[in-house]
Amino acid sequence: METTAAPRAGLGFRPQFCADLFAAREAVDIIEVIADHYLDASREKLAELDLLADHFPVVPHGLDLSLGSAEGIDPAYLRKMARLVARLDPPWWSEHLAFTKAGGVAIGHLAALPYTREAAEAVARNVETVRRAIATPLLLENPTAIALVPGAEMDEPAFLTRVLELTGCGWLCDVTNLYTNAVNHGGDLEAALDRGALDRWALDRWPWERVVQFHIAGGRRLRGLLMDSHDAPTPPEIWALLETILPLARNAQAIVLERDENLPPFGALLEEVARARAIGRRCR
Repeated sequence: METTAAPRAGLGFRPQFCADLFAAREAVDIIEVIADHYLDASREKLAELDLLADHFPVVPHGLDLSLGSAEGIDPAYLRKMARLVARLDPPWWSEHLAFTKAGGVAIGHLAALPYTREAAEAVARNVETVRRAIATPLLLENPTAIALVPGAEMDEPAFLTRVLELTGCGWLCDVTNLYTNAVNHGGDLEAALDRGALDRWALDRWPWERVVQFHIAGGRRLRGLLMDSHDAPTPPEIWALLETILPLARNAQAIVLERDENLPPFGALLEEVARARAIGRRCR
C-alpha cells in the first residue's frame, strides 16, 4: 500500500556515540544496527541492544548472509539471525544483494553478483530458505561493484528489478551506491541529474515502488574510483540524487545515515539526519 507519510530519518548506531544518542533522542526517528555485531554477543552487548530497542525503532542490517552464494545459506548463521530478528521484532530487516562466501570460503567483502538470470534465481532460492526461518519482511540493498562481472545478461536496474520480482522483497536503496556505480562505470551523473535522468541508469528503469528504506553516506576517491567508505559527510551530489528519487519512491519509510570511520562530533551527524528529514517532508 502506498504511503504519503514522510519517511523517518535516523542513523546507523555506533557505540562511540551511544551517550550522545540518548541525550538527543527526539532528534532521531529510527536506528539501524549491524546485525552481525549482536549474533554472538555478550550479555552486556545484548543489554545495549535491548536498551536501544526500548527507546527507538530498531532495524537490523546484515553483512554476511551471502544471499548470492550458489551453495545456499549457512544454516547456523541463519539460526542466529532469526533469533536476533525475533528479539527485536522490527518492521523489516535488510541484507545486501551480494555474496560473501564462495565454495565454502569467506572472501572478506561484499562481492557484487553477475547480472544474469542464473544469479537472480540463486538469490530467489536463498531468500525462500531465509523466509522459512524469518517471516519479518526482508529488504535487499544494492551494493557497489568495483568491477562489473563479465557475462552480464542485463544491466544493474534490470537485474535488481528481476531479483525483487522473483523474491517479493522490498528494496533498501543505497543512494550513495547508486551514484558510486554510475560514476565508476561510465555514467555522467551530474549531467544526467540536470536532464532529470540517470543517463544509461535512466530513472524510469529502477523499481522505485519497492523502496522501503534509503541509505545515504559519504565516501572518498581512491586511485580514480569512488569508494563507499562511510568516512565523510554526505556530499552534495548524494543529497541532490536523494531529492530526485524521493518523489518517485512513494512507499519509502526511512532514510538512514551511515557513518563508520572518521566520526565527527555527534552534532554534525544530527545535522545530516535533520537535513534528510527535511528533504523527506519536502518531497512528500
